[in-house]
Amino acid sequence: MKEVESITLAELARLAETGDGLVKADVDVSLGRLVVDIELHADGEAYLLESGSRQQDVWGINLYPNQYGTDQFIEYESMINMRPRQGNRSMDVIDESVRAKIAHIVHRAIRRE
Repeated sequence: MKEVESITLAELARLAETGDGLVKADVDVSLGRLVVDIELHADGEAYLLESGSRQQDVWGINLYPNQYGTDQFIEYESMINMRPRQGNRSMDVIDESVRAKIAHIVHRAIRRE
């Protein structure tokens, strides 16, 4: 697991080689934090919460580097996303504004070197 401000697409692809083509990641949409290469979304969530994030701001996603540039690059699905109190009764991130924040943070971090 590592928190990144910047990561190349090639690095992300290497991480995906050990993860069946995907990289699990967690995002703090308030602080703009991104944690990649986590075994379980709950692990990244715990890391973010222990280091200053708030529960309501942390969302789990999966990244598919070989799908970069398509709508399938980010999958907004994780068990940690089930939050009835926040109106999210699904493993998918339902709120489009939250999805947009996640996408912005992820795309800002990725370099196409």
